[in-house]
Amino acid sequence: MLLLTATPRLLKALFETLSGQVTVLAVVLWDLGLCLANIVLPSTPRGKLYPAGALGHGGKWPEYIPPGEGDSRSACPMLNAMANHGILPRDGKNIPFAYMGQQIRKTYNFAPSFCYFVPSYMAQLLRRSYRKDTLDLSDISVHNGIEHDASLCRHDTFLQPDQSKPAHDLITEMLAYPTREGRTSLTAADIAAFMSKRRADSRVQNGQHTLSTFHKIFGSSNSATMLLLFGGDVETLKTVLHEERLPDGYESTYRKPFGLTLAAFNATVLQVELGVKEPEVDFKAKKIL
Repeated sequence: MLLLTATPRLLKALFETLSGQVTVLAVVLWDLGLCLANIVLPSTPRGKLYPAGALGHGGKWPEYIPPGEGDSRSACPMLNAMANHGILPRDGKNIPFAYMGQQIRKTYNFAPSFCYFVPSYMAQLLRRSYRKDTLDLSDISVHNGIEHDASLCRHDTFLQPDQSKPAHDLITEMLAYPTREGRTSLTAADIAAFMSKRRADSRVQNGQHTLSTFHKIFGSSNSATMLLLFGGDVETLKTVLHEERLPDGYESTYRKPFGLTLAAFNATVLQVELGVKEPEVDFKAKKIL
């Protein structure tokens, strides 16, 4: 009887595992094809990325309205900005995973492979169906899911449970790295230096600090968007990170015809992560807040 009961569950688990592996392989091959096409084909000229009738055409985005009471927001400034402009539902709720991917592509020029993979991963993380279910933006802030300690734009959950709130002091400190040297744009080296500091500070200040290798890479992934989609421009990033708003005239600085692929993205992620230095911390002196 036990075998009869367990067998369907085991078969279902096996099918889901194999199906997941096949899906990942398909996405990788799809992404590789798009990456190769981007190498061969010319980039879209500046000012031509968003066609007539599309979001962002002529640098014009839907009206910016800050979130109100009861609206759902996440630890991700870019998704919050989309909701603040009405590109995603303004209340940040009941968003189909596939629709989120479509809107991300239209706004930031990520590749379709990227825009499938990331929302699909979110659905898997939340134990929901990519095709049938929805999410609220606040769902993304589940600790050690996508949200993680030592973020560049948020204080750790242990110190600030509401991860929808930008950490303005951290953002200001990060954006000062280039300006104090007379530069107007962040570099991968700037981000790696600030990330090194954030990881060291988090170990000391956060009595419940955790940061897996996966979340270290994910943190570097988040930071790579500042370089690839905003060109590292300090003034643009001030608006995006502090206000969670797209500046007037914003156009993604990544203008390859098929958008930012996972492969191209990971090259910058690796550049940032390899630049991070994590000094040893005296855990005996660790401050428990």
